[in-house]
Amino acid sequence: MTGRARATMSAVISGERRGPLAMLAFVGPAVIASVAYMDPGNYATNIQAGAGYGYALLWVVLMANLIAMLFQALSARLGIVTGRNLAELSRDHLPRPLVYVMWFVSEIAAMATDLAEFLGGAIGLSLLLGIPLIWGMVITAIITYAILLMEARGFRPMEIAIGALVGLIGLCYLAEILIAPVDWTAAGLGLVTPDLPDAGALTIAVGIIGATVMPHAIFLHSGLTQGRAVLRNDDERRRVLRISNIEVIVALAVAGMINMAMVIMAASAFHRGHAEVAEIETAYHMLTPLLGAAAAGAFLISLIASGISSSVVGTMAGQLIMQGFLRITIPLWLRRAITMLPAFVVVALGANATEALVMSQVILSIALPVPMLALLWLIRKPEVMGDFVPRQVTQALAGLGALVVLGLNFVLLAGAFGMAIPFLA
Repeated sequence: MTGRARATMSAVISGERRGPLAMLAFVGPAVIASVAYMDPGNYATNIQAGAGYGYALLWVVLMANLIAMLFQALSARLGIVTGRNLAELSRDHLPRPLVYVMWFVSEIAAMATDLAEFLGGAIGLSLLLGIPLIWGMVITAIITYAILLMEARGFRPMEIAIGALVGLIGLCYLAEILIAPVDWTAAGLGLVTPDLPDAGALTIAVGIIGATVMPHAIFLHSGLTQGRAVLRNDDERRRVLRISNIEVIVALAVAGMINMAMVIMAASAFHRGHAEVAEIETAYHMLTPLLGAAAAGAFLISLIASGISSSVVGTMAGQLIMQGFLRITIPLWLRRAITMLPAFVVVALGANATEALVMSQVILSIALPVPMLALLWLIRKPEVMGDFVPRQVTQALAGLGALVVLGLNFVLLAGAFGMAIPFLA
């Protein structure tokens, strides 16, 4: 499968094959990266947004998704042009002490990412099968490890498996939208009319944006595109970049629509009469009497698919981060054990799973400047990118996007640590 994909890519790059079907050989990296934008950490913020404020915060989801598109396109560009990933280039172009700090922070972020993703899948299995949370975690661990083993057969089987799970999430939320009594006029207005009804809405908007651009996804995308196809000259690089940009737009658009569907579902089901709904478990238990068993089942299936797929992607990112920064490769089973250990510790200590999910987002917010700022610094260097340094307008937009995300992450962190923010009072 992987060999055929590589052969098709080579034929497209050389101009021997053309057409949409031939382009499918390039599909994969952006699909895998898009999983980070619909992981279980997004479920809680989207449920809170829809339940508490109806359709009013849909524009926030759209803005966050546009920023994500830009950074994922730049990460893919870095890998395609240089044939190296963000962690490797950071190691080669930054002072060694800073590299070790970046690795440590990124490693903690990888564990925090997997905590949210692993717990999300386990919660879904626990609710669906009526089993203790710890057994849901064991099943999630087995399934994710089985999917990770596919990578030994090449990149294509893994991409197909992840793509299938993404498709399942999308179908589940399509079903949710068809079942829920959606006010499409209000949804359309919420999508294009920036509005923050009160300080609580601002806090939720900060959570949506702050948890959208995931540190591990920025690292991973550059690794997924490096060396994927053999590129002999700049013309071939430009051709692959155009294809990559299209894939990023399509994959992240799908991820964005799924996030919007989460908000729309919560707004339709909970906003009138149940605006206090904020937790995944509560949302599931209330969906059955409000929208029926089919809606509740689709919600859980999508949560399980999200948890499993994003946990696989998180482990892949953790492996790439360690290899890039330290040039160390450890066995896959050990990498899987390291990233899922915090989740087992949280459950073993009897901690609240939803609170653990929230805390994982705080840790990710602390780690986010590492890949964002490193990427912005590297893509503007001619000695790294050659003739492929992005245009000034692209760099300016990326800088603005970074300021928005990092600024809002500061607000999120300040609130988490009890610091007073005047305009949130």
